[in-house]
This record gives sequence, C-alpha cells and structure tokens, in this order.
Amino acid sequence: MPLAEITVPEKHRVDRLIATLVFGLSALHFSFFYNYTLVNGDEGIILQGAQRILQGQVLYRDFFSLLTPGSYYWMAFFFKIFGSSILVGRAVLLIEGALLSVLTYLIARRVCSRWSAFLSSVLVTLLGLPNRFLVLHNWDSTFWAFLTLYSALLFLQFPKRLPLFATGCFAAFTCLFDQSKGAGIVFGLALGFGILLATDCQRLRYWKPDFLAVCAIGFAVPFLVTFAYFGMERSLWPMLADWFWPVRNYSAVNKTSYGFVLLSPADRAEMSSDPWPLRMFMMVVTAPWFIIPALPFAALASLVYWTRYRSRVNSDENRRAYYVLVSAAVVGLFLAIVATGRPDFTHFVYVIPMLFVVVAWIIDGHMLPSAVRRALPLLVFGLLLSSVSFGLSILTQPLNARYTLHTRRGTLKASHPDEILDYVQRRVPAGQTLLVYPYLPLYYYLTDTFNPTRYEYLMPAFHTADQYQQVVTQLRADQTRIIVFEPSFREKLPVGFPGASPEMLSAPDPVADYINSHYRKCSDLTSQDFWRFAAMVRKDLQCP
Repeated sequence: MPLAEITVPEKHRVDRLIATLVFGLSALHFSFFYNYTLVNGDEGIILQGAQRILQGQVLYRDFFSLLTPGSYYWMAFFFKIFGSSILVGRAVLLIEGALLSVLTYLIARRVCSRWSAFLSSVLVTLLGLPNRFLVLHNWDSTFWAFLTLYSALLFLQFPKRLPLFATGCFAAFTCLFDQSKGAGIVFGLALGFGILLATDCQRLRYWKPDFLAVCAIGFAVPFLVTFAYFGMERSLWPMLADWFWPVRNYSAVNKTSYGFVLLSPADRAEMSSDPWPLRMFMMVVTAPWFIIPALPFAALASLVYWTRYRSRVNSDENRRAYYVLVSAAVVGLFLAIVATGRPDFTHFVYVIPMLFVVVAWIIDGHMLPSAVRRALPLLVFGLLLSSVSFGLSILTQPLNARYTLHTRRGTLKASHPDEILDYVQRRVPAGQTLLVYPYLPLYYYLTDTFNPTRYEYLMPAFHTADQYQQVVTQLRADQTRIIVFEPSFREKLPVGFPGASPEMLSAPDPVADYINSHYRKCSDLTSQDFWRFAAMVRKDLQCP
C-alpha cells in the first residue's frame, strides 16, 4: 500500500522534468572540471590500480590496497569498454555526480516543496563534486550509499521485496567500494528500521515475515561473488588481510581535528593578515567550512526528535518514518567518518548529497521553531550567498587554467606546467617501470608506466617497516633505471596530516636510504603544486 501522504516525485511529470533539469545543470557545471587537473596523487590510486587489472594483475595478490575492490574493477570495466584514459574515468565521475544531485532532489522532495528540494540539489552541485573532482573510491561509495538509502525509502513507501532486495544489494556494493562508508550506511539503516519496529507497531502489518531474508540475500550475493572470484585467483586471504589493515594502520598518521581544513601555514597566515573588508568577504566565501560539518548534528537532532514523536494521525506517522530513516542514515555515515579518525572538511564533502537533504528540510522550515522560522528568509539568503560564492571560487580554477598537459592517458588543462610529466614521457618509454617516491601515483597512470613494487606509495607510520623492506627488495630485483624522488616529503606531511607525531616523521626510511646510496641526481623537477623533486638514475648509468 503506497503511503500517499508522502510525495512520490517519480510519479509526477513536473518532478521528473525538474530532476532532468538538475541532471543537465549538474553535468554542465561539472564539464568545466572534466579535463582540469592539479595532478593530485590520490586520483592515481584507483586509475593505476584499474590499469594493473587490465594488464592481468589481481588486486591484493599482485599489488596492495587498503580499500575494498569495488572502485578498481568498476573503473577497469569502463576502461575495457571505452579505452584507458583519465577522461573516461572523469566521464564516469561526471555522471555519478549528476545522479547524486538528482537523488538529492528525489529524496528531499518526498517531504519538501519543489523549491526547497531543487535548491538543495543545486547546492550539492556547487559545493560537492567540484571540491574534489577526482576519480576516487569516495565518490563511488557515496553513489552506492545514496542508492541504498533511496531503495530503503522506496521500500518504506512500497513495502515489497524488490526494493528491499535492492537495498541489501546496494548496501553490499557500498561496503565493497569503501568498507567504512558501507559499515556506516548499514548501521544507520539498521538503526532507523530498528527504531521504527520498536515504536511503530502498525507498520509491521505491511511487512511480511520473509522481508529480512530477502534483504540478507541481496546483501550476501555481491560478497559471495567477490569471495568466489578472489578465492579462484588465490587472493582470498591477502584480500581479507588488506581489508582489515586500516584498522591497525590507517588512523595512526591520518587523525585530524573535527572540521579540519587543509591549508598551508602560509595560506593561514595570509588570511589572518588581510585587511578587515577582505577578511569579512572571506568569511562569507568560506562559511561552508563551518556549515557543512555542523549538518550531522542537525540530522542527529532530527533523529532524536522524530524518535520521540507521537501522533495518532497516519500522515504524521508516515512522515516520521521518513525522517527517522534518513536521519539515521546520515548519523551512521557521520559515525563512520568519525571512527576513521578523519572528520575533516574534505571527508564531509564526500557525503554532501546526504547532508543537503537535511538542508532541504531546514529551507522548508517545517521542523524549525517559530522564532527561527521568522528569520528563515535571511538564513536562506546567507546560505545561498556563501554557497554560490564558495562554488564560484572553485570554478575560477578551471576557468583560469591556461596550460595544456599532453599525457599518454589524455590531454588535460592545468594552471601550471608540470616538469615531471614532461621529463618522464621524454625519457621513460610506455610500459616500462618507474618509481615515483614516496607519493604521487597519478604520474604512473598519466605516463603509462608502472611501479616495480606492490605499493604505489609509502608513508611513514602509515605503512609498516616490513612493507618498506619489501619495496627495497623489489626495487633491487627490478634494477629500476629512473626514480623521481621527493626528498622533502616528510617536511610537508604535518600540513595534510596534523596527527603525525615527530616520532613518526623521524622513523627510518630504508627506501630513501637505498635510493640515496644506489642512485644519483640528474635533474631538479617541479610538480604541478610547486613541490621539488629530483630525477635520479642508477649510479652505473649515465643521465639521460
């Protein structure tokens, strides 16, 4: 029996047209970022891993990853069909991002006006994906998590087996793309449904006894296929070891304070020394730094309120079920972010689509006290002004990119030239090995080269002493000809990883010691973000 008191936007022509408009506007906005790059090292992890898979390697058996396998094989699938290019990966990202904006509209519209739902979806487009327009597992897993919530809401409105099976299946996909986010959405939905079962006995009349089994089967099938595949490839135990590796290692160096924003000391000093009119302007532009990390607490307050809410009116009870389920899902993802030790602004950006469903509730004003509701137009104006200003400031980057980077994996535009790309593509043939140490795996992918070891990058306290020694052994066996080495890497670590202690940063680095004793510098190179690297060659060879 459909719960008619909650809107079903998919059934209304106007809502379908607005959802199509949201998709088109989002895709248009994202197209400005489509071929723009900062040569961010994080983007190379999935891209290069997918390329290794296309070459016949098996994840976990042949190369290391602390992630579940979804994004690697997802990207390898599209590379197999359309060819291996960073632009193929960016096209997949663009479509996922546009769909996330559409899902924001469809989920918010169920209880909000068209205007509130549309506005929240536009803000997702401005503040979300452009902030980190990179091929990452974070966006893939958010996409599957949002589909999980969407399917759960469909089940809530239409208690049938198919949407429930899809909920379990999409929840499993989320886990297989990002174990922490998967755990968060599973916990959140289990909490939401548990609250409903405990407080809404009438709802049980529409739920059949086999519903739990249907959801469990949907959840189990993707895992069974994954275990069967890696078992046949003799990679099951390495896979499980890598899945649980972050529990012991990830947060050791990756801890940040709540809402931490990645800024260099120079940028922070410059912002604090600006004249007060400029500082006031920057407060408006950077307001999302403070607004977005605050939204999980609004979801938590909503969960507490609607859990305690009691009414004899069925329409109120149906809306209550919606609010409980969505709020619980947001809280689950919030707890997952906190549990990883990285509750920084960037990781909240990855779940902006869900957070901005809560924004749609606030814009609609139904849940606000009357005193706050009177000031709602002013609050909405401030939110719009800061969000548009923030989004346009991000947009200026690709609009002002004047340099063209010709890579073996596609032509990109950038704000600055990149000496490392030019050097490697002139001197290292495609398909050969190259070591970029300690961290910038995107160079492997863009230059069509391969790391001679199992590890695309190494970080102090992040990787173990045994893993460092493995790299030395594999590097010695490969006799790698050229190494691109960043000697000052540890000096900049505290900027991005403020939790890194002096003891971590001063830990021995056998790989750097091996490089310095067996290689000599041929040239100084500057990366896209102005970090200094040394192009090094084995001491028994001449500089190219």
